[in-house]
Amino acid sequence: MLRGKFVAAILLILMASSRAQEHQHGTGEKLGTVHFATSCNVAAQKEFDRAVALLHSFQFSRAIAGFNAALGEDATCGIAYWGIALSDWSNPFAPGMKDKSQLQAGQDSAERGRTLGAKTQRERAYLAAVGKLYAGFENTPQGTRLLSYRNAMGEVAEKYPEDHEAQIFYALAIAASEDPADKTYAGRLKAGAILEKLFKEEPTHPGLAHYIIHTYDVPALAGRALVAAQSYSQIAPDAPHALHMPSHTFTRTGYWQESIDSNVAAAAAARREGQTAEELHASDYEIYAYLQTGQDKAARQILDSLPEIASRFDPKVVISGAGGPSVGYFALAAIPARYALERQDWKQAAQLPLRETPFPHTDAMTWFARGLGAARLGRASAANDSAVALRQIRERLLQASESYWARQVEIQEVAVRAWAALAAGKKEEALRLMRSAAELEDGTEKSAVTPGPLAPARELLGEMFLQMNEPAQALEQFEATLKIEPGRFRALYGAAHAAQLSGSRDTSQKYFRELLKVCARADKPGRSELASAQRALSQNSHPTP
Repeated sequence: MLRGKFVAAILLILMASSRAQEHQHGTGEKLGTVHFATSCNVAAQKEFDRAVALLHSFQFSRAIAGFNAALGEDATCGIAYWGIALSDWSNPFAPGMKDKSQLQAGQDSAERGRTLGAKTQRERAYLAAVGKLYAGFENTPQGTRLLSYRNAMGEVAEKYPEDHEAQIFYALAIAASEDPADKTYAGRLKAGAILEKLFKEEPTHPGLAHYIIHTYDVPALAGRALVAAQSYSQIAPDAPHALHMPSHTFTRTGYWQESIDSNVAAAAAARREGQTAEELHASDYEIYAYLQTGQDKAARQILDSLPEIASRFDPKVVISGAGGPSVGYFALAAIPARYALERQDWKQAAQLPLRETPFPHTDAMTWFARGLGAARLGRASAANDSAVALRQIRERLLQASESYWARQVEIQEVAVRAWAALAAGKKEEALRLMRSAAELEDGTEKSAVTPGPLAPARELLGEMFLQMNEPAQALEQFEATLKIEPGRFRALYGAAHAAQLSGSRDTSQKYFRELLKVCARADKPGRSELASAQRALSQNSHPTP
């Protein structure tokens, strides 16, 4: 079914692309088609539209420069401060507390807009709404302020139903404020309905394509974003984030080569723009796709490139492209951990160097990989040391009101304790803990910052069942993983191997074939698992008389 949608998407791309060529901003940039009506003069309006187009593709520093350019053309263009304040908020899908410096900057911008004033009631409503993001930020919880902003934008959208930008920013606020534990996806579905309707009317609007991808960036809904994913990079190719964002949908639906292609282009564009955090973010998605397809040599090249990229990473740059400092730190920790864990190089995982950063949840990934590596090497004590470190990080995150990341670290901690227990011969405790980790992970959603967990909890539970010689139960866990993370190498091989051990030949053959299809571009010679899959399929095609 997804492949059929893929073909339909290609047709829509051609239509959208032809229209996009007719409606580009005057500088020759290809940012898509945006018109946000204002009371500013003609010259300021032109700068304003370009700035909003940049904002829709999360090019925050460039957007701020554009809104300031509008003010340069018309000093009475008070609505420009709305754009600056919203750009100061940066990526609305990045979980975690905003930096105090950007909160202060956003509050100051909103106040300047209020003081200068806006010429229309509609513009004043936009300024009042964005002010909700920052009002009392010293004492009011971020979640409360985000909901206040969402509700205020809902009022703007209701009062001005013909204002497409109001509808778009309202839908964005709905999606960005949804509780990650809400598995009904009511907010996402509501936002998606608004965005999809408008996308049919404005097929070259960058924000519509962008936000549809984000809104449907969960396993149950990802297929709905394929048309937008195939269109966005064509709509706004001069925005690095527009080149990367389609890979969110491709990752969720197992289109690994499409994800690789997106992120090769995105990393190069981010490098040209000096957006190093965005370059690292694209590299994390890229290496994830390489590792799922058995292209370990290409993955190794990304790993080896990290020191050079890190030398250009300036964590003091809070506002730039879509990725802030935490995104850069995340990728710097995730990439080496993924490379070790996906290839089951337990020695490498156990020896990953520790780095302390301003973002404890990024440090947790290294402890998690070290803990799993130690446990799989039979070093229960070292694995428990990692679990203790993870517990301490979780407590720090809770104290900082980082509840989302505290939950993610809790999942990692419980999983490491489970494997440490198994290494110590405590099988019942190991299963109890690993089941608990899986249930915790079932109750949340991944952040947009990551293509997926370093090791999905149910996949780890499946591997534990295999070690306990329970292949039928292992198969159940691997298949559950594949429903959430389609096309994952370890889950596909695990399912095939578990089915093979339990005597389910047809099921085993199915997963081995799927694994080899996913790994059509794998290194040769490649991983031992691929050789095993080829042997199993070969033996089946030449049965013994």
